[in-house]
Amino acid sequence: MKSQTEYKVKSPPEDAISSVKFGPNTNQFLLVSSWDGTVRLYDVTTNNLRHKYAHDAPVLDCCFTDAVHSYSGGLDNTLKSFDFNTTTENTVGAHANAIKCVEYCSEVNGILTGSWDHHIKLWDPRTPLCSGSYNQGEKVYTISVCGEKLVVGTAGRKILVWDIRNMSYTLQKRESNLKYQTRAIRCFPNKQGFVLSSIEGRVAVEYLDTNPEIQKKKYAFKCHRIKEDGMEKIYPVNAISFHPTHNTFATGGSDGYVNIWDGFNKKRLCQFHQYHTSITSLSFSHNGSVLAIACSYFLEEENPPNPLPEDAIYIRAVTDQETKPKYSSNS
Repeated sequence: MKSQTEYKVKSPPEDAISSVKFGPNTNQFLLVSSWDGTVRLYDVTTNNLRHKYAHDAPVLDCCFTDAVHSYSGGLDNTLKSFDFNTTTENTVGAHANAIKCVEYCSEVNGILTGSWDHHIKLWDPRTPLCSGSYNQGEKVYTISVCGEKLVVGTAGRKILVWDIRNMSYTLQKRESNLKYQTRAIRCFPNKQGFVLSSIEGRVAVEYLDTNPEIQKKKYAFKCHRIKEDGMEKIYPVNAISFHPTHNTFATGGSDGYVNIWDGFNKKRLCQFHQYHTSITSLSFSHNGSVLAIACSYFLEEENPPNPLPEDAIYIRAVTDQETKPKYSSNS
């Protein structure tokens, strides 16, 4: 059953949606990047498309730095910025290969980009210039900012933790707890750890503190699997988004489901109805009252359906009942 509190965004992208991100301090403005080569700004309260700008190739990620500035990158290897007030765009710089991730770190007022060229670059939005380039040893698949720390997930199931204020050396190098390719990493709002997902229907909860007692608390669990005729179908977990205040998180998978988890108490709080195709990106709004859900078919099967499922973004109002831990957490 579709909830009364859920609606579809008008004028969606014309190809697969790579990323949806709410702006800082807003439940209203949503930034969306797509394989159609565009970045779009939606006002989800009035349900209209406010702005749109283009790259020369599919866009893989985007972020806000403040209410009126966005940054984006993709298969054209180029980092662009856009000012929504003046509708001017700038080419900030480039990587030697596709830019897979774009994140803003407010602690250092810097833009971080992760690329298939194995490098993370730090950009200063005031100049705009690259203020450093750091080799990660493998293709960068996903990054997440955790206060002044940066957690990077690369090919080969490697996880690197950096201090953004001093990128001269890596703080930690880990191997993923999950056996297969890392798909997404997101850090806990309380900055204690991070959650990572893989292509084989598993999610791991990890802690940054290397104290052995703390490390004992890490665990992994199976999700986004559907049993049919005695067979279990396993789906990639493509997206993770944290509730900004409850420290709970949503996961979205290629099974078309969104689940909400309480990571500390190891419980699933709820599961929404099944969407018409894969969930590719999720974003809780600034106060956690709304969740943006991107649905796009990502050519996951050898014989894709014809016609392909439509690309859609749903805006769903979520309640404390769905997102708040049921028990007092002892952590």
